[in-house]
Formats: sequence, structure tokens, C-alpha cells
Amino acid sequence: MSDGIGIANLPNQRHKITSQHGAHFTIMVVGESGLGKTTLINTLFATEICAPRNYRQRFAKQLDKTTEIEILKADLEERGFNIKLTVIDTPGFGDYVNNRDSWTPIIDFIDDQHESYMRQEQQPHRKEKQDLRIHACLYFVKPTGTTLKPLDVEIMKRLGTRVNLIPVIAKADTMVPEDLLNFKTVIREVVAAQGIKIYTPPIDTDDDAVAEYARSMQAVMPFSIIGSTQDVTTPDGRVVKGREYLWGVAEVENEDHCDFKKLRSLLIRSYMLDLITSTEENHYEAYRLTQMETRKFGEPKVRKLDNPKYREEEEMLRKRFTEQVKLEESRFRQWEQHLIAERDRLNKDLEQAHTAIKALEAELDTVAAYHRQGGTVGRR
Repeated sequence: MSDGIGIANLPNQRHKITSQHGAHFTIMVVGESGLGKTTLINTLFATEICAPRNYRQRFAKQLDKTTEIEILKADLEERGFNIKLTVIDTPGFGDYVNNRDSWTPIIDFIDDQHESYMRQEQQPHRKEKQDLRIHACLYFVKPTGTTLKPLDVEIMKRLGTRVNLIPVIAKADTMVPEDLLNFKTVIREVVAAQGIKIYTPPIDTDDDAVAEYARSMQAVMPFSIIGSTQDVTTPDGRVVKGREYLWGVAEVENEDHCDFKKLRSLLIRSYMLDLITSTEENHYEAYRLTQMETRKFGEPKVRKLDNPKYREEEEMLRKRFTEQVKLEESRFRQWEQHLIAERDRLNKDLEQAHTAIKALEAELDTVAAYHRQGGTVGRR
């Protein structure tokens, strides 16, 4: 019996190449301070990728109205397979009284990564391309139990068209199960009503089990999560990752307590490749198409300086320029008045000199006439 020509061995070849080269995955976390973004990332990848923050300084930064961008990188290995993980953190987002345009640095960063990759593709040598395109964006929703804030809606609209947006309800252990379910329903209704695009796992119609699993993932969104890197002991003696309270233990990997395992499965075990592929084929291609329709090949991107940080600097420069112009105008007026006074003085002196000259001319005429008369009497 023939073994065929070997086409069926292509997946094995692909697996070998992928195992040798590894993969890279970039994830962005967006949300207000204190919602557990750092803790969740460390819990997801079972290592300290992000150092804990000192939130004592949180209120000291209220005057700094800019959202920062922090890039953290780590090399992870499991069973001989390596992955280069990049975490994009956004400290400062949503932490101020006036959060208008606080999403601009985040949106600009996402667009800049597409732009950078597109520019590298246009170069003659493309072997060492730097790729920081965002494959997944976790948006942390504060567990208020009411609805999404206007700030949440605004940035989620913008993120959904640029990245694979995955909303998560932070600190799910602060809500009772009934309120949590109601909150999820409200968020889904707002997302649908506002037309916010969120990532949905693809449904494989050829595999009923895989399709059902994808539907179960879609049904549980937004994910309710508990993050903790601490080992605690449950009342029945088990040592688990979780948070200990007077009423008991909230377990990170207990699906009756939160959706952490489902979120981890979506990001890593089941749909990481789809997240990477959809970023390449959907979000990057949409950006590239838009830019190619409005720009010539190789033409640099026209940058809009609508970053609030730049706007404040521009206002300060404009104010300083206005004050300098006023000062120069004041000095010019003083100089002009001095010139006018000097002109008047010179005109007065000129008039006086002209009058004196006229008087001298009159005296000369008188003397000349006298001499003429005196000369005539002498000849007679």
C-alpha cells in the first residue's frame, strides 16, 4: 500500500520550523491604576514579568495629565518551545479628573507599530524587522456593577478597530455572583449598542467540539478575572493561587469563582495563533490599505499633533510667544514715542535755525542797501 507523495507530512515540517524559531506575542493592558493589570500578567504567564508598582505615588502624579507607554519583554520557555513575550503597559490612563484625550498616546502607539512595520516592509533588506504590533489588548473594566463609563466606551471604540480587543472585569472577587452576571449582561448590551468591535474566537464548522468550545468562549465574555501570585491554603487543605478573605478563599483557577482559566486558554492554549494571524490579516492590512489609498509609496506619514501632552506644550509656547510679542510691542511703542519726540525736537531746532537764517538774511539786505546808498552820496 502506497504512503502517498508526502503532502500529509507538511504539518510536521511546519511544526519543526516553528519549534526551532519559536514565536513572538505582544499583549497590551489598558485600564485605570489599581485594577490588577500587573498582577494578572504575572499570573497568566506564571512568572514576574511586570514588577509591582508603588501606588503611594499615584496621587502625586495627578498634575501629569499624560498616559505613559511602558514596554516590557521576556523570553519564556515550556517543553523546549520558546516564545518572546512583549507586554505593553499604559500607566496613567484614566487616573485624572479630566481624562479627555487620555487615549491618544495609546492609539498613536498602536498606529505607530503598524506604520513602523509597513515602512520596514518597503525597505530592500527585510530580514531584521522589528515587530511590536499588538496581538491582543486586554481592557480592564472597573467592577462598578452599573455600566461602562463614557471613557470606557470611547477608548474601546477606538481600540476595537485597531487591535483584538478583549474586555475583562477586574477584581471579580469584589462582586457577588448575581451582580457579576448582571454586570456582564449590561456590558454586552452596551458593546452591541455602541458598535464596539471585540475579539471573538473563530467557529470551526468542520469540528463540532471546537465550534462548541468557541461558542462557550464567546458566551462568557467579558471575562471576569481574579489575579494573584500568592499561594493560599483552602479550608480543605489545598494550596492554590488566590486571595484569602474572612469568608474563605477566592481561587484564581477555579471556574466557579472567575474566568481566569478561560482567558488564559483563549490567549495562550487555544487562540494565540489566531490572534497573531488576525492582527496580520485584518488590523494591519486595514491600516496598510488606508495608508496606501491616501499616500504615495515611501511617503512619510502626516502626523497629527493632537497628543494632549503636545497640545499643552503648544499652549505654553503660544502663551510665551504672545507675552514676548506684547513685550516687544511695548518696547517698540516706547522707541516710537522716543523717535517722535526726537523728530519734534529736531523740527523745532530746524525752525529756529531757519528763523535765525531769515533774520540774518534780512540784516544782510539792510547793510547792503545802506552801503549802496552811502556810495551814491560820495560820487555827487
